[in-house]
Amino acid sequence: MANLKEVRIRITSVSSTQQITKAMKMVSAAKLKRATNAIVQLRPYANKLKEILANLSASLEDDGVSVFTQEREIKNVLVVVITSNRGLAGAFNMNAIKTANNLIAEKYSSFQKSGNLHLIAIGKKAQDYFEKRKYNVIGNNNEVFNALNFENVSVITEAIMQGFVDSKYDKVEVIYNQFKNAAMQILTTEQLLPVPKAEKKENVSVNQVDYILEPSKEEIVEELIPKNIKLQLYKAVLDSHASEHGARMTAMDKATDNAGDLLKKLKLAYNQARQAAITTELSEIVSGAAALSN
Repeated sequence: MANLKEVRIRITSVSSTQQITKAMKMVSAAKLKRATNAIVQLRPYANKLKEILANLSASLEDDGVSVFTQEREIKNVLVVVITSNRGLAGAFNMNAIKTANNLIAEKYSSFQKSGNLHLIAIGKKAQDYFEKRKYNVIGNNNEVFNALNFENVSVITEAIMQGFVDSKYDKVEVIYNQFKNAAMQILTTEQLLPVPKAEKKENVSVNQVDYILEPSKEEIVEELIPKNIKLQLYKAVLDSHASEHGARMTAMDKATDNAGDLLKKLKLAYNQARQAAITTELSEIVSGAAALSN
């Protein structure tokens, strides 16, 4: 049986931890509300724009209408991995990193061996992980979460787009946690460049989609595709940001509950130790009194 002092120290320690996890849960809940509002408002617009441009791009016979729609021989690949700057969010960061590792192992292992695989990490956790393992990590984009807005994310996107134009990358894929609710995040891998076209189904013409276009279809696609690429990466970062706070809130909630369960066990152990000490003292007093009377 542990002595009373040790149990008291553990009870104090666990109580302090419980207060911290409870406070972190409340902070994450407040941040989650703002992050959720941002992604919920943006997602319908981003998805619809992506759908429209995919249909328009597929209906154009000339693949050269935009450099960002051109599919060419893949010699260099860029993988964008979005995590967070901080931990204590359960398996949130590690799941994104694991998905990136699986993608590289399954599709791009030859590119990695030949040095033609490049990574952009948005978030300190991914940055540290891949740099320690000697991957070709380009730049440092961790500060984007300090002021998360469209302009700051667009700086990253413009660098990616310029690299695609200069043939530094022939394909760009993005890995992130898509926000569903506070308790669930969906790991998502999307192709950012070249811009995917809508798949043509049998007996269905893409041109049947009824759009009134002004000016020409080509001009609209040329103008909107760069904006859409920026918007899609911004949506991915917002999704990941909301998922981070949801994962952290859930993790801290579980940690608070676990601390409460541990406190119950420690208090029970403390009471048992205290009762045993009292019983021992009483036995000693009774034995001493009996010895004196004899």
